[in-house]
Amino acid sequence: MVQRVVTPKRSVRILLIGERGVGKTSLILSLVSEEYAEDVPSKAEEITIPADVTPEQVPTHIVDYSAAEQTDDQLAEEIQKAHVICVVYSVEDEDTLDKAATYWLPLIRRCSTSTRCPVVLVGNKIDLVDYSTIEIYLLQAVYPIMKEFSEIESCIECSAKTLQNVSETFYYAQKAVLHPTTPLYNYDMQELTEECKTALQRIFKICDLDNDGLLNDMELNAFQQWCFNTPLQPQVLEDVKAVLSKNIHDGICNGCVTMKGFMYLQCLFIQRGRNETTWAVLRKFGYDNELQMSKDYIHPPLKVPSGCTTELSHKGQEFLTLLFMQHDRDRDGALSPPEVDSLFSRCLSPPWGDEYKHTVPTNEKGWITFQGYMCQWALLTITNVRKTLEYMAYLGYNMYNNECQTSAVLVTREKKLDLAKKQSSRNVYTCHVIGQKNSGKTTLCRSFVDPKLEKLTDAIIPLTAHVTVNTVHVYGQEKTIILKDINILNVQDALTPTQIQCDAAALVYDTANPKSFEYIARIYIKYFADSKIPVLIIANKSDLAEVKQEYLLQPTSFCSKYKLMPPQPYSVSRAVRREIFVKLATMAAFPRFQPAWVLFYRHSPLRRMVHMLFVKPSPTQWWSSFTRHLNQFGLIQQDSVVWWKAGLGIAAATVAGFMVMRVLNTEKR
Repeated sequence: MVQRVVTPKRSVRILLIGERGVGKTSLILSLVSEEYAEDVPSKAEEITIPADVTPEQVPTHIVDYSAAEQTDDQLAEEIQKAHVICVVYSVEDEDTLDKAATYWLPLIRRCSTSTRCPVVLVGNKIDLVDYSTIEIYLLQAVYPIMKEFSEIESCIECSAKTLQNVSETFYYAQKAVLHPTTPLYNYDMQELTEECKTALQRIFKICDLDNDGLLNDMELNAFQQWCFNTPLQPQVLEDVKAVLSKNIHDGICNGCVTMKGFMYLQCLFIQRGRNETTWAVLRKFGYDNELQMSKDYIHPPLKVPSGCTTELSHKGQEFLTLLFMQHDRDRDGALSPPEVDSLFSRCLSPPWGDEYKHTVPTNEKGWITFQGYMCQWALLTITNVRKTLEYMAYLGYNMYNNECQTSAVLVTREKKLDLAKKQSSRNVYTCHVIGQKNSGKTTLCRSFVDPKLEKLTDAIIPLTAHVTVNTVHVYGQEKTIILKDINILNVQDALTPTQIQCDAAALVYDTANPKSFEYIARIYIKYFADSKIPVLIIANKSDLAEVKQEYLLQPTSFCSKYKLMPPQPYSVSRAVRREIFVKLATMAAFPRFQPAWVLFYRHSPLRRMVHMLFVKPSPTQWWSSFTRHLNQFGLIQQDSVVWWKAGLGIAAATVAGFMVMRVLNTEKR
């Protein structure tokens, strides 16, 4: 997969303006012909220099201006079209420099669009003055102008007649567009801009793979390889450390480069005119010319067809696991608030707020556990994959895997194929929980992440916390289940498509309330009877005395009529409650394939036999379990019909195995 890197402009348009007679046209002609022309027209035609003859390998358009041939409106139009403007003055005529400060530079500001066009201040005719006085001239006359107009990227003195610094003038103009200094460096303060510091701090943290606050030799080499596609030579590395040790007090620690040392190196590049080096680093990590993360970089295209979902790929899970391990400093399997802040310090803000405390598993302190952390990412990816891709970019996935962050996401196949094959290859499922008020559906959802219900009292649960996420195992495979508590005021209110569409639905009623079942029965008939969504009826509060339901059919008869699984008893007061979630996950993973739902029949030997076939044990384990299940079925007995019963048992096992393998083989196709 191709890595997306922010690139500078694909062409550069340079406009030369200034007073008459300062040598604008002569500069252009001297660049092109490499000799001085005595006979100069009032205006040179637009010139295009091919990419292969420019230092930056970018086609360059050079545009001249003549007050004798162009109107003010035409000049304003050219200013707006220009990528960079060279304001030319004559070093032998101070009035032309004054005009640059009082007329031309303010004019550029007035005509420019929302972003100011970079400017190169060009002093021509240096051959006519004493070169030894130029430095004093710059300090006294030019630098105050540069300080007043921050859009001036650089100043240069040249001579169109002797060709001195002519090519450098246009190279500086190119650099002002492709590698601007202003976003990186504050000349007044003689330091990096705050935006540049923030960007480089993020880059440092991404490269600090062991999260110790230092860049060791391996990390520095990985940084060099990533940014410049070449290894860092040992001697160069030693030279870099020597420079830091000599020039900055705490740039090196234990033979490693500190954050302060890393920032100093980048500042040194800029001060020495090597902006392109710092920009190469910034663009490799996704920054544009305004030092903002490029939209193309954080939001790469990802096609998700209708009926498909998105979940983390193996690479995505591996990367997020590594991040968790890096920042779980006390190795307690959970991230404390400071550890969470550390992990997301390379982002603009965390991808989620405090709602995770009520959504995914946490420890007794309310800190997100590794399981809860991965569940939160699974929830984000299936509901807002665009945001997942954005944060993968912020966190440095692109460098870690040397590819675009779209490889961190898996687009599943269409759901209609899952229904046709009666098996899903997905790992994340959404189950909607629907029931009448006070039926216990909300408590059921909350117990999914807090079985003891110690942290999920009504007093601390926000109204927006209607989703809980956790993992269960279905036939040996871990599945992430998202339970959505669907609130319906009354049965007459129409459900929206988003409230209906899910991988499995749990309809909950209160066994102690005679009017509770009618509510979900009407919901089922109205929305789910003709759909292909698996539905599980949950008889909640089964620890209480069951009462007769005031409906045409009792729950068991209703389920039988509509070919549903029998009502599943559930109570939060019982010790074991997780089985109900495994049942929902199984229905979602094997839609319309009821032979896989045999685990619904509690204590069923067939359930354990099918489970044994799915998880693929060793031959010895398989035979031991197989004979044990035959014995549980009563098929191995010391009586006269032992072989007859054994034959029936083997036939039953063969049929069950055939159905399971048929599904698995179909999935492989």
